[in-house]
Order: sequence, then C-alpha cells, then structure tokens
Amino acid sequence: MTQSTGEFALIDNYFKDLTGQSGVVVGIGDDAAVIAADALSQMAVATDTLVESVHFPQWAEAKQIATRALCVNLSDMAAMGAEPKWFTLALTLPVETASDAWLRGFSAGLAQIAAQHNIALIGGDTTAGPLTISITLLGELPKGRGLYRNGAKSGDMIYVSGTLGDGAAALEGLVTNPQGVLGQNKRLLEHFYCPVPQLELGLGLCDFASACIDISDGLVADLGHLCEASQVSAQIYSQQLPIHPELKQLSKQQYLQWALSGGDDYQLCFTLPEAQQRAFEGWAASNKIPVTAIGKMVPLDHNQNYIRVDNQSVSVITGGYNHFGQ
Repeated sequence: MTQSTGEFALIDNYFKDLTGQSGVVVGIGDDAAVIAADALSQMAVATDTLVESVHFPQWAEAKQIATRALCVNLSDMAAMGAEPKWFTLALTLPVETASDAWLRGFSAGLAQIAAQHNIALIGGDTTAGPLTISITLLGELPKGRGLYRNGAKSGDMIYVSGTLGDGAAALEGLVTNPQGVLGQNKRLLEHFYCPVPQLELGLGLCDFASACIDISDGLVADLGHLCEASQVSAQIYSQQLPIHPELKQLSKQQYLQWALSGGDDYQLCFTLPEAQQRAFEGWAASNKIPVTAIGKMVPLDHNQNYIRVDNQSVSVITGGYNHFGQ
C-alpha cells in the first residue's frame, strides 16, 4: 500500500466526509466520536479492532485476548474524558478455535474488565473467519465538557501518565523470544494483556487540560497527532520521560526508543496551561495518580516538524505504528 493510502490518509481520503452534521459534535479524527445525546449530555463512541498476529500473538490465551481488547478501547474513553457505559462486540472466530473452553475463557476476560468499570455488553455479532475482535464502546459526558486533541496552545505544559515503554518491551519479548527475559516478565505481560485505562484521570482532566490523546501508537506519533490537530509543535525532554527502573535494567540500549515510539502504553498524553500546573499536580497527588511533566508546547515551525526531542526534530511518520506500513 502506498504512502498516500497509509492508515490515517486512508481514513481522510475515503471515510472522513461521511460524518454528516446531524448531532455530531466531534467526528472522525479524535480518540472517539462525540454526539449530542440530549440537551444536557453528549455521548462518546469509539471502536477498536484487534487481529490475531497483529495485536496479540497466536498463542495468547482467550482471557488475555478479551481483557486486552476491552482495556484498549476503554483507554479511548479516558482520552475523551468520558464515563464508559456500554459496549458491543463483533467476534470473528475460526471454526477450530470455537471450543467451549476458549469461549468460556474469552467471556470471563470480558466479564472481569466489565465488572471493574461497571459497563455492560448490549449487543454485537459473531461470524466465522480469522480471529478478529471489534469492540464499540459508548460513554457519556456532560454537554460542554470532554477532552479533545485540538485545544493545545503554545506555552502549555505537556504531561503523561504512568510510565512509558512497557507495552513496547512486552511486545518485543512476545515477538522475538517468548521464553526470554522480556517475554516472561510478569509486570510487562500484565501491562500488555491488561493495560489499566486511565479513566479517573480522564474525568479529572476535564477541569484542567487543554488537549488530550491516549498513547497507543507511541508517544512521538500520538503527540504528533495532537500537535497537528492543535497546530502547534512540541518540545519534550528525554530525561524527563517516566520510565520504570526495571525497564532500564532489562535493556539499557532500547528503553528510550520504546518510551518514545514503541506504542501499546495506553497512558494519557495531555496539555494544560502553565497557570493550571500547580492546581493540577495537587489534584493528581491527592488522588494518587502518577503524572509527569515532559515538555512544553511551542509555536508551530514553518517546516511543520511537530516534535522536537532534546532540541532534535523527530519524524512523526516513523515515530509510531502504522497498520499500512509507510
């Protein structure tokens, strides 16, 4: 597939104009769509698809696949500042996989995450074919609130939640050496198969943040999307990136690359005015939510180099995962 029909160009070229106007507050191009539910509230709607051997290995257990599928979709709700309520499931399943044991494990995984976040399965579809899981999640937010990608301003502080690089390290281990140090690391595997959606943080950020996105394709790539939507650039500092000490010990050569461009972290990257910094950090500390300031928004440069890391321009095209290659 050519560069002009890469993942995001494909959406822009063929599907973005189908949004229409009826009740659509935010259409294609953010972490979730937002539609007007009634005079007082809006609804966020997000869909994620996971494909075997692309988003999880062939040998993953059914419960692990289910928890991952629902958690990564919940991350989109967090990035919008929405409270998740309901979800639908479209399950494509090979005939040879559709055993009672597999389905019971998959159902148990969905039930575990749904119970943790008080959401309900309300419908969907099943069909035979290559193993593919598509989940559509619906959430609510009060009218006039919510988080979007297009509100960042020059001078805003850039923050991330949690730690970065864990998802990429886990994937590296699963792909290259499942029996190796990375592939058998309990903390990394837990993060990969059951990433914690930052829902409490997302709801709280509605009082502080100017823009927000979840980190699924990598910090550089996803922050690049936020910069493009807001028409600003970002200056981040590698020494300020929150990286778990264990990850630094596991791979002293790769941990920084994983943190910058690895993907699969499902943390939040967000911006807020400098005047809000003290109040926000106080709120985060009181709620025991780990957040780290990693840089600052700056005016958009003439070459549209959205991201600078330690004063070096970084390509957002090569900085993250793209389902359609170049």
